[in-house]
Amino acid sequence: MTATGTGTVHRVAPKGRGAHRSITSAVRAAAEGDEIRIAPGDYVEVLVLDRAVSLLPEEGPDHAVRLLAADPARPVLEITAPGVRVDGIALTGQDPALPAVLVAAGGLELDGCEISGGRLEAGGDASLTLRGCRIFRAALAGVHANTTGPTELIDTVVEDIDGTGVVLGSATAAEATGLTVRQVTGSGVRVRGRAGAVLRDCRITAPGRSGLLVEDDATVTALECQVEETGGEGVRVLGSSPRPGEALERPAGTEGGVVLADCRIQGTGADGVAVSGAGDVLLLNCRLRDGSGPGVTADDDSRAVLVDCQVDRPHGSCLVARGNARLSAAGTSVHGSRANGLLAGGRSQVSLASSDVQDCGFSAVHACDDSRLSLTACRIGSTPEHGVRATDRAELTVEGVRISDCGLSGLQIDAAAGARVRGLSVLRGRTGINAESTGTVVLEECDVTEAERAGITCGTGTSAVLRDCRISGTGTAGLVIGERATPNIEDCTVRDATGSGLVLGPSAEPRVRAVTVARTGKNSLFVGEKARGTFEECVFAGAGNDGEAFPAVHMAAGSAPVLRGCVVRDAEEDVAAEKGARPVFDDCVSRNVTHPALPTGRAEALPSTAGGDTAAATSARETDAPAEDTLEDLLAELDGLAGLERVKNDVSSLVKLMQTVRRREDMGLAAPPLSRHLVFTGNPGTGKTTIARLYGRILAAVGLLDRGHLVEADRSALVGEYVGHTGPKTTRVFEQARGGVLFIDEAYSLTQYAGTNDFGQEAIATLLKLMEDHRDDVVVIVAGYPREMEVFVRSNPGLASRFNRTLLFEDYGSAELVSIVEHQAAQHQYELTPTAREALTAHFDTLPRERGFGNGRAARQLFQAMTERQAYRVAELSDVSESDLMTLTPDDLP
Repeated sequence: MTATGTGTVHRVAPKGRGAHRSITSAVRAAAEGDEIRIAPGDYVEVLVLDRAVSLLPEEGPDHAVRLLAADPARPVLEITAPGVRVDGIALTGQDPALPAVLVAAGGLELDGCEISGGRLEAGGDASLTLRGCRIFRAALAGVHANTTGPTELIDTVVEDIDGTGVVLGSATAAEATGLTVRQVTGSGVRVRGRAGAVLRDCRITAPGRSGLLVEDDATVTALECQVEETGGEGVRVLGSSPRPGEALERPAGTEGGVVLADCRIQGTGADGVAVSGAGDVLLLNCRLRDGSGPGVTADDDSRAVLVDCQVDRPHGSCLVARGNARLSAAGTSVHGSRANGLLAGGRSQVSLASSDVQDCGFSAVHACDDSRLSLTACRIGSTPEHGVRATDRAELTVEGVRISDCGLSGLQIDAAAGARVRGLSVLRGRTGINAESTGTVVLEECDVTEAERAGITCGTGTSAVLRDCRISGTGTAGLVIGERATPNIEDCTVRDATGSGLVLGPSAEPRVRAVTVARTGKNSLFVGEKARGTFEECVFAGAGNDGEAFPAVHMAAGSAPVLRGCVVRDAEEDVAAEKGARPVFDDCVSRNVTHPALPTGRAEALPSTAGGDTAAATSARETDAPAEDTLEDLLAELDGLAGLERVKNDVSSLVKLMQTVRRREDMGLAAPPLSRHLVFTGNPGTGKTTIARLYGRILAAVGLLDRGHLVEADRSALVGEYVGHTGPKTTRVFEQARGGVLFIDEAYSLTQYAGTNDFGQEAIATLLKLMEDHRDDVVVIVAGYPREMEVFVRSNPGLASRFNRTLLFEDYGSAELVSIVEHQAAQHQYELTPTAREALTAHFDTLPRERGFGNGRAARQLFQAMTERQAYRVAELSDVSESDLMTLTPDDLP
């Protein structure tokens, strides 16, 4: 026995003077705070520590001191006092199903110990701390803490357990750091009752059942933990204390529910994470992979939230919600499922945001039963089935989603499912969007590109709503309206379909407004037998684009559609009607049609019409863009114009910007916010119309406009003379410009007249709406004097927001005006003498550059005057040579 500064040291050894022969004897002799140092050897005892003592090996390696249970029915070590410490000792019980170490009360700190032949159990209000310990060869559990006191497990190994590795029950507050649980027949860690556990950097390997099991009202926070090769679920939550507030706003480590942060779960025998009952789970930056079941399953009334997670290669679906569960995922990658990427059933509520769902065996996203599913800013694709399917009575909301490379439909809506879809992009796949549901289906601002078959299909008897949708490059038809379907379609475009653009099935009766169908291999519009419907302000252009002649509009027998204010253009034949068809045409027109049936002034060919040539009725003048334009040629033509250096630089910059926009669109990236509409300011004759015409051709060459033609209009072409006249008049001019540039000269005249009989403001309002509805189809350029145009643009917030780029056309200098005259002369086979050039320069130098100065127009008028004066001069010569007829001299100046 030796005295120390903190207590007395008692020695235990099999022999030797001054040593106790048993540990029990030393304990009886010890006081609170004493140490008991034990010589190496085996000690067969039933030891009860009822005072705060420390047991330590005297010397030799750890576990050279082994304490063996003398009674099979009792623990080898029982603690009833606080402050007990045991270091480096092997503790072995006789019955694996009973406690080898029992902390009935007080507190025990174990450091570097081995426990076998039974579990470590703590109850009552006991506290328990393990550091660097190993628990093995036990039954039922390795560690069982059912205490109201704290439990701490540090760098401890629990293995070879015929049961659960660690059980935390009652109101235990446990922390485990560096814990390893492996080779247990039951669950790795089980937390139940009202227990709370924080697991840091723990590893659970090859449990026979769940890796982590949470029940009742327990709470668990697991940080940087790993669960692998489980017989059952990686994490199973049968119930948990709910987290207050919104889960996404709560950081890892907060109280309530189950929080898994930076965890890895792989090779599970069932679900990666399964939540049921009233379970509540938050996964932050977790990775689940290679499971034999689903990745994450939420059932009953549970809630599961995933943030920045990865779910890879499960044999089941990656994410599953059933019952009344709520499941949400943000910034999450779902990949390689042998079933669905996301499956929503029952009455579950599911949301997926800023996430990827790729490479699935079944439909990437499937919503059925009465589920509610929201998809926002997601990327979905690479599946042999549908990208997204909603069926039964499911309700689907989609915003800003991209779907690509699906074996069936990109989006499939059937049975009685409802869908509200905005900003969906579907690339490739068999069918773009298939709306076969009798429920409410609304599709807005959707893009479908390169579908093998139809771009969008409205199934039999359906009544979907389509607004501002774009379909291009489809293998068969663009937009198909099934038998007896009654959809409402507005402001949509169909381009480059191999087959027909817009197809109506038998007895279909859609309402179609402001739809453009262009460059189709067959008909622009095919109306099936007994189909009806109305088509207002539509454009059907470029039918039979594959070289075979097809009428732009084909009417099957018994059909009776109504077309109002429509334009048919660029086709071999505009309309063909089978026997018994009874179409009605009202104010429709054909343009550039080889064999027109619609009249251009022949009322007898147009039943129930009040038509005529649109261009003549509106006083708008159209200039076609040559089809063979290349961007290089157009830029060279721009550079060859006289003067306008500032404008040339501005247009060149815009071209580069537009090319970048086009490249982003071709790669499936969102286009940046950009207004292509322009304000041209300057005096007359400065080349505004010329640049506008060239700008349209350039945009067509870049691929941002369909035709690139120019339609010139002024106030008289847009403003009507009586109530109800202006809107249709402005609309017709705008429709004429679809695919090109609408150039409005002296645009300020729309706002300069006040009074009850002026409809200029109505023309502006109509124009602004059309620009918004068809923002990708038309470029509008308004032109006029600088000061008036500034007032015009500022007069209306809608104008200011759309016309935010101004090009200033400065007056030509004398040298530039001389160049224009020389260009005119060369075009008409005239030549200027050097002295004539000098005289021209001096003449232009004397002209005042005031408001209204004619610029290029003045130069052209001067050239005309010179040719007239030259003709009078040459007529007086008796002997006239070819050189005399071609030469302009200073005498020819007015």
